[in-house]
Amino acid sequence: MANTDIQTDKKPLMQSEPKPPFPEQHQESPGLESKLDPLPRWRAERYQAACKLTGKRALVTGGDSGIGRAVAYLYAREGADVAITYLPSERTDAEETQKAVEEVGCKCILIEGDLTSAEFCKEVINTTVSELGGIDILVSNAAWQNRKSSVTEVSEEELDRTLKTNVYAYLRLVREAVPHMEPGSAIIATGSEVGLQGSPQLPDYGATKGAIHSLTKCLSRELLDKGIRVNCVAPGPVWTPLNPADAGMTAEDVSMFGKEKGSTPMERPAQPEEVSPSYVFLASDADSSYITGVILPVMGQPA
Repeated sequence: MANTDIQTDKKPLMQSEPKPPFPEQHQESPGLESKLDPLPRWRAERYQAACKLTGKRALVTGGDSGIGRAVAYLYAREGADVAITYLPSERTDAEETQKAVEEVGCKCILIEGDLTSAEFCKEVINTTVSELGGIDILVSNAAWQNRKSSVTEVSEEELDRTLKTNVYAYLRLVREAVPHMEPGSAIIATGSEVGLQGSPQLPDYGATKGAIHSLTKCLSRELLDKGIRVNCVAPGPVWTPLNPADAGMTAEDVSMFGKEKGSTPMERPAQPEEVSPSYVFLASDADSSYITGVILPVMGQPA
Protein backbone atom coordinates (compact mmCIF):
# COMPACT_ATOMS: atom_id res chain seq x y z
CA MET A 1 0.00 0.00 0.00
CA ALA A 2 1.31 3.45 -0.88
CA ASN A 3 2.42 5.67 1.99
CA THR A 4 0.00 8.58 1.81
CA ASP A 5 1.98 10.51 4.44
CA ILE A 6 4.80 11.19 1.99
CA GLN A 7 4.32 14.75 0.72
CA THR A 8 5.71 14.63 -2.80
CA ASP A 9 3.99 17.83 -3.91
CA LYS A 10 6.24 20.08 -1.86
CA LYS A 11 9.46 21.74 -2.93
CA PRO A 12 12.68 19.85 -2.19
CA LEU A 13 13.68 20.18 1.47
CA MET A 14 16.80 22.10 0.47
CA GLN A 15 14.54 24.89 -0.78
CA SER A 16 11.66 24.64 1.68
CA GLU A 17 13.23 24.49 5.16
CA PRO A 18 12.97 27.66 7.30
CA LYS A 19 15.44 30.46 6.62
CA PRO A 20 16.60 33.44 8.69
CA PRO A 21 15.70 35.90 9.90
CA PHE A 22 14.09 34.06 12.80
CA PRO A 23 12.49 35.85 15.76
CA GLU A 24 15.10 37.28 18.11
CA GLN A 25 15.47 34.94 21.08
CA HIS A 26 17.83 33.71 23.75
CA GLN A 27 17.66 31.02 26.43
CA GLU A 28 19.55 30.07 29.54
CA SER A 29 21.81 27.06 28.98
CA PRO A 30 21.20 24.26 28.16
CA GLY A 31 17.97 25.50 26.53
CA LEU A 32 14.74 23.77 25.58
CA GLU A 33 13.56 22.79 22.13
CA SER A 34 9.97 23.52 23.14
CA LYS A 35 10.88 27.22 23.48
CA LEU A 36 12.52 27.60 20.06
CA ASP A 37 10.76 29.72 17.43
CA PRO A 38 10.30 28.27 14.91
CA LEU A 39 10.25 24.77 16.37
CA PRO A 40 12.91 22.54 14.79
CA ARG A 41 11.77 20.03 12.20
CA TRP A 42 12.74 16.53 13.31
CA ARG A 43 9.98 14.10 12.32
CA ALA A 44 11.30 13.66 8.75
CA GLU A 45 7.85 13.08 7.24
CA ARG A 46 9.29 12.34 3.80
CA TYR A 47 11.68 9.72 5.17
CA GLN A 48 10.63 6.15 4.37
CA ALA A 49 11.72 3.61 6.95
CA ALA A 50 12.82 0.14 5.80
CA CYS A 51 13.27 -1.90 9.02
CA LYS A 52 17.03 -1.26 8.91
CA LEU A 53 17.48 -1.43 12.69
CA THR A 54 14.85 -3.96 13.72
CA GLY A 55 15.76 -5.55 17.06
CA LYS A 56 18.68 -3.18 17.72
CA ARG A 57 19.29 -1.44 21.06
CA ALA A 58 20.58 2.14 20.79
CA LEU A 59 21.85 4.76 23.23
CA VAL A 60 21.67 8.39 22.09
CA THR A 61 23.17 10.99 24.41
CA GLY A 62 21.47 14.35 24.28
CA GLY A 63 18.44 12.60 22.82
CA ASP A 64 16.00 15.05 24.38
CA SER A 65 16.30 17.63 21.60
CA GLY A 66 18.00 18.72 18.42
CA ILE A 67 19.97 16.18 16.42
CA GLY A 68 19.73 13.64 19.24
CA ARG A 69 15.92 13.69 19.28
CA ALA A 70 15.76 13.38 15.49
CA VAL A 71 18.17 10.42 15.57
CA ALA A 72 16.33 8.63 18.39
CA TYR A 73 13.06 9.03 16.53
CA LEU A 74 14.37 7.74 13.19
CA TYR A 75 16.05 4.82 14.95
CA ALA A 76 12.67 3.92 16.44
CA ARG A 77 10.99 4.21 13.06
CA GLU A 78 13.61 1.77 11.79
CA GLY A 79 12.74 -0.66 14.59
CA ALA A 80 15.27 0.07 17.36
CA ASP A 81 14.57 0.46 21.06
CA VAL A 82 16.29 3.57 22.39
CA ALA A 83 17.76 4.99 25.58
CA ILE A 84 18.44 8.74 25.76
CA THR A 85 20.33 10.92 28.22
CA TYR A 86 19.46 14.47 29.21
CA LEU A 87 20.09 17.05 31.94
CA PRO A 88 17.47 17.51 34.68
CA SER A 89 16.31 20.85 33.24
CA GLU A 90 15.67 19.15 29.88
CA ARG A 91 13.19 16.59 31.19
CA THR A 92 10.14 18.02 29.40
CA ASP A 93 11.95 17.79 26.07
CA ALA A 94 13.09 14.25 26.90
CA GLU A 95 9.51 13.20 27.65
CA GLU A 96 8.43 14.54 24.26
CA THR A 97 11.08 12.36 22.59
CA GLN A 98 9.97 9.37 24.63
CA LYS A 99 6.36 9.92 23.59
CA ALA A 100 7.30 10.06 19.89
CA VAL A 101 9.41 6.89 20.09
CA GLU A 102 6.68 4.99 21.90
CA GLU A 103 4.09 6.13 19.37
CA VAL A 104 5.88 4.10 16.68
CA GLY A 105 5.93 1.02 18.90
CA CYS A 106 9.44 1.06 20.35
CA LYS A 107 10.79 1.40 23.86
CA CYS A 108 12.44 4.64 25.06
CA ILE A 109 14.39 4.70 28.34
CA LEU A 110 15.04 8.09 29.94
CA ILE A 111 18.37 8.45 31.79
CA GLU A 112 18.78 11.77 33.63
CA GLY A 113 22.18 13.10 34.65
CA ASP A 114 25.36 14.96 33.77
CA LEU A 115 27.78 13.34 31.34
CA THR A 116 30.73 15.26 32.78
CA SER A 117 30.64 12.66 35.59
CA ALA A 118 32.60 9.45 35.01
CA GLU A 119 30.24 7.59 37.33
CA PHE A 120 27.21 8.76 35.40
CA CYS A 121 28.75 7.61 32.10
CA LYS A 122 29.17 4.16 33.62
CA GLU A 123 25.61 4.26 34.94
CA VAL A 124 24.29 5.20 31.50
CA ILE A 125 25.76 2.11 29.87
CA ASN A 126 24.72 -0.19 32.71
CA THR A 127 21.16 1.14 32.64
CA THR A 128 20.94 0.82 28.85
CA VAL A 129 22.16 -2.77 28.91
CA SER A 130 19.89 -3.66 31.84
CA GLU A 131 16.73 -2.01 30.48
CA LEU A 132 17.14 -2.81 26.78
CA GLY A 133 18.89 -6.15 27.13
CA GLY A 134 22.11 -4.99 25.48
CA ILE A 135 23.60 -2.24 23.34
CA ASP A 136 24.20 -2.41 19.60
CA ILE A 137 24.46 1.30 18.73
CA LEU A 138 26.13 4.07 20.71
CA VAL A 139 25.59 7.66 19.55
CA SER A 140 27.75 10.12 21.48
CA ASN A 141 25.93 13.31 20.62
CA ALA A 142 25.52 15.54 23.70
CA ALA A 143 27.62 18.71 23.54
CA TRP A 144 28.46 21.95 25.32
CA GLN A 145 29.47 25.21 23.65
CA ASN A 146 29.73 28.93 24.35
CA ARG A 147 31.15 31.47 21.92
CA LYS A 148 33.86 33.91 23.04
CA SER A 149 35.19 37.06 21.45
CA SER A 150 38.77 36.03 22.30
CA VAL A 151 40.71 32.97 23.41
CA THR A 152 41.70 34.99 26.48
CA GLU A 153 38.08 34.66 27.67
CA VAL A 154 38.19 30.86 27.88
CA SER A 155 38.04 30.26 31.63
CA GLU A 156 39.33 27.12 33.31
CA GLU A 157 35.78 26.25 34.33
CA GLU A 158 34.48 26.62 30.77
CA LEU A 159 37.38 24.65 29.31
CA ASP A 160 36.82 21.87 31.83
CA ARG A 161 33.08 21.69 31.14
CA THR A 162 33.49 21.67 27.36
CA LEU A 163 36.18 19.00 27.35
CA LYS A 164 34.39 16.74 29.82
CA THR A 165 31.03 16.96 28.04
CA ASN A 166 32.31 16.63 24.50
CA VAL A 167 35.44 14.45 24.70
CA TYR A 168 35.68 12.72 28.08
CA ALA A 169 32.09 11.48 27.86
CA TYR A 170 32.65 10.02 24.38
CA LEU A 171 35.72 8.07 25.50
CA ARG A 172 34.17 7.01 28.80
CA LEU A 173 30.96 5.79 27.14
CA VAL A 174 32.91 3.80 24.55
CA ARG A 175 35.12 2.33 27.28
CA GLU A 176 32.05 1.10 29.16
CA ALA A 177 30.00 0.04 26.11
CA VAL A 178 32.52 -1.97 24.09
CA PRO A 179 32.56 -5.01 26.43
CA HIS A 180 28.81 -5.33 25.84
CA MET A 181 28.90 -4.90 22.05
CA GLU A 182 28.75 -7.78 19.59
CA PRO A 183 30.14 -7.87 16.03
CA GLY A 184 27.95 -5.74 13.79
CA SER A 185 27.59 -3.01 16.40
CA ALA A 186 28.20 0.65 15.57
CA ILE A 187 29.53 3.67 17.39
CA ILE A 188 28.72 7.12 15.98
CA ALA A 189 29.91 10.47 17.30
CA THR A 190 28.69 13.96 16.53
CA GLY A 191 31.58 16.07 15.33
CA SER A 192 31.30 19.49 13.70
CA GLU A 193 32.37 21.63 10.78
CA VAL A 194 34.22 23.63 13.46
CA GLY A 195 36.47 20.60 13.99
CA LEU A 196 37.27 20.61 10.26
CA GLN A 197 37.42 24.31 9.41
CA GLY A 198 37.81 26.09 12.74
CA SER A 199 35.94 29.07 14.18
CA PRO A 200 37.46 32.20 15.74
CA GLN A 201 34.74 32.27 18.42
CA LEU A 202 34.85 28.61 19.43
CA PRO A 203 38.45 27.66 20.26
CA ASP A 204 37.61 25.24 23.09
CA TYR A 205 34.58 23.74 21.35
CA GLY A 206 36.56 23.44 18.10
CA ALA A 207 39.38 21.69 19.94
CA THR A 208 36.94 19.13 21.33
CA LYS A 209 35.40 18.48 17.94
CA GLY A 210 38.83 17.98 16.40
CA ALA A 211 39.58 15.54 19.21
CA ILE A 212 36.31 13.70 18.53
CA HIS A 213 37.26 13.34 14.87
CA SER A 214 40.68 11.98 15.76
CA LEU A 215 39.33 9.68 18.48
CA THR A 216 36.85 8.27 15.99
CA LYS A 217 39.68 7.31 13.65
CA CYS A 218 41.71 5.77 16.48
CA LEU A 219 38.77 3.73 17.76
CA SER A 220 37.82 2.57 14.28
CA ARG A 221 41.23 0.94 13.90
CA GLU A 222 41.24 -0.61 17.35
CA LEU A 223 37.72 -2.04 17.19
CA LEU A 224 37.83 -3.36 13.64
CA ASP A 225 38.82 -6.85 14.80
CA LYS A 226 35.82 -6.89 17.14
CA GLY A 227 33.48 -6.19 14.22
CA ILE A 228 32.50 -2.77 15.61
CA ARG A 229 32.43 0.14 13.18
CA VAL A 230 33.16 3.67 14.45
CA ASN A 231 32.19 6.76 12.46
CA CYS A 232 31.39 10.42 12.97
CA VAL A 233 28.93 12.92 11.49
CA ALA A 234 30.23 16.48 11.20
CA PRO A 235 27.24 18.84 10.83
CA GLY A 236 27.28 22.47 9.84
CA PRO A 237 24.90 24.91 11.57
CA VAL A 238 21.77 23.13 12.81
CA TRP A 239 18.66 24.72 14.33
CA THR A 240 18.75 23.29 17.88
CA PRO A 241 18.66 24.69 21.46
CA LEU A 242 22.46 24.61 21.56
CA ASN A 243 22.69 27.94 19.76
CA PRO A 244 20.03 30.13 21.41
CA ALA A 245 21.47 28.87 24.73
CA ASP A 246 25.02 29.87 23.74
CA ALA A 247 26.09 32.58 26.20
CA GLY A 248 28.19 34.22 23.49
CA MET A 249 25.26 34.76 21.12
CA THR A 250 22.87 37.69 21.32
CA ALA A 251 19.18 37.39 20.49
CA GLU A 252 19.95 39.23 17.25
CA ASP A 253 22.73 36.73 16.44
CA VAL A 254 20.30 33.86 16.92
CA SER A 255 17.81 35.46 14.53
CA MET A 256 20.42 35.30 11.75
CA PHE A 257 21.88 31.90 12.67
CA GLY A 258 23.01 30.06 9.56
CA LYS A 259 23.06 33.21 7.45
CA GLU A 260 25.84 35.11 9.21
CA LYS A 261 29.12 35.87 7.41
CA GLY A 262 31.16 32.74 6.77
CA SER A 263 28.25 30.37 7.26
CA THR A 264 26.76 27.94 4.74
CA PRO A 265 26.10 29.10 1.15
CA MET A 266 22.52 27.86 1.67
CA GLU A 267 22.10 30.86 4.00
CA ARG A 268 20.20 28.88 6.59
CA PRO A 269 20.83 26.27 9.28
CA ALA A 270 20.01 22.64 8.68
CA GLN A 271 16.96 21.21 10.39
CA PRO A 272 17.58 18.11 12.53
CA GLU A 273 15.58 15.99 10.06
CA GLU A 274 18.18 16.77 7.39
CA VAL A 275 21.02 15.40 9.52
CA SER A 276 19.47 12.38 11.25
CA PRO A 277 19.33 10.05 8.20
CA SER A 278 23.14 10.08 8.20
CA TYR A 279 23.08 8.40 11.61
CA VAL A 280 20.71 5.73 10.32
CA PHE A 281 23.03 5.10 7.38
CA LEU A 282 26.09 4.72 9.62
CA ALA A 283 24.24 2.51 12.12
CA SER A 284 22.84 0.15 9.49
CA ASP A 285 25.09 -2.80 8.74
CA ALA A 286 23.16 -3.27 5.50
CA ASP A 287 24.03 0.24 4.30
CA SER A 288 27.51 0.94 5.63
CA SER A 289 29.19 -2.37 6.50
CA TYR A 290 32.34 -1.30 4.62
CA ILE A 291 32.55 2.15 6.19
CA THR A 292 34.53 2.86 9.35
CA GLY A 293 36.73 5.71 10.57
CA VAL A 294 34.88 8.25 8.41
CA ILE A 295 34.09 11.85 9.31
CA LEU A 296 30.93 12.43 7.25
CA PRO A 297 30.37 16.15 6.56
CA VAL A 298 26.74 17.29 6.53
CA MET A 299 27.51 20.96 6.19
CA GLY A 300 25.45 22.42 3.35
CA GLN A 301 28.69 23.03 1.47
CA PRO A 302 31.89 21.20 0.42
CA ALA A 303 34.04 20.05 3.34
